[in-house]
Formats: sequence, C-alpha cells, structure tokens
Amino acid sequence: LASFEESRARLGLEYVDLYLIHWPLPRVDRYVDSWKAMIKLREDGLVRSIGVSNFTPAHIERLEKETGVLPSVNQIELHPFFPQEELRAYHADKGVLTESWSPLGRGSRLLDDLAVAAVADAHGVTPAQAVLRWHVQLGALPVPKSSGPERQRANLDVFGFELDDAQMRTVSDRAHRRIGGDPEVHEEF
Repeated sequence: LASFEESRARLGLEYVDLYLIHWPLPRVDRYVDSWKAMIKLREDGLVRSIGVSNFTPAHIERLEKETGVLPSVNQIELHPFFPQEELRAYHADKGVLTESWSPLGRGSRLLDDLAVAAVADAHGVTPAQAVLRWHVQLGALPVPKSSGPERQRANLDVFGFELDDAQMRTVSDRAHRRIGGDPEVHEEF
C-alpha cells in the first residue's frame, strides 16, 4: 500500500486505471498478500482495475480461492514464437484479458522473416503491424514498446485490415520458445 501511494504521488494522479503485480515470485510467496492489498485499493477507488503479470493458472487459481477475486488482466509473454494457446484458453474461460508483453518477439528476427513480410505486403502494412494484428485477432491486447511517435501511431493502426486463417497460421508457424523468465522460478525485484 505504501509503494502504491508513493507511485501515485509521483504520478500526480487521484487514481490509477490499472495496477498489476509484475511477477508472482513463488519463492517469496507474498503475491496473495499483495493481491489483497490491491483489492482494498480498488474498493477504496484508488485503482479502477487490478491485474497480474506472468501468472500461471495455478497462481490465478490460488488468488481466486483465497480472495474470491480474479484479475481483470494477466500480462504474459506472448508472440508468434510463444503463442501460449493453453494459457489464453484458460484466460478466456475465466474472463481474464490476455495482455501481450514483448508482442513483437523482442530480440528475435521475427520482423525480418520473409513469410511475415509477405503477409504484411499483402495488406500494405509493416511486418510489425501484421504481427500486432495477429495478437488482436487472437483476442489479446498487445503492448509494444516504442519511443518514437511515428512508430507508436503505426502500432495503433492495425484495425483497417484483417488476416485470413492462412495468414494467421503463417505468422504463428514457427518454433516455440520463451524469451523471458519462467513464472514458476523467475525472480525480478
């Protein structure tokens, strides 16, 4: 609660739209306590929605069991190299929005892939736009990192075209591999 108040003061806001637990840190085993504090912040009107990041179904089940409250969002590593079909299905079943971090496959050659470029060319868009559209059609909310206004505008311009089933398969037809840490053991403080 103190950390939230410090952040809110630095931001100069009366409330925050979405507040997340960044990693479950199972070894520390305090995420349920944090979740209870976040529920209080929401009940007090200081946060509109609460969610989690990098949580597995087991972590989410524990939150629900111990508090009766599901997260509105689970921000997970999601990109064509790591599509997380089972976790996305779990989210859909529970009514949890899947938010994609590293949606463009940070550090990979995804945006240089000739097949992805062909999909993009078919729609007159960039490879990044084609991949971001792939996320949208999966029902996920991609959050790409970009500091340039022009690229930010391009990243938002993904609603004027639609990938067909073959193009969806083309974008996701690659060997699966995780780029980030495993939520069962990763520690980030």
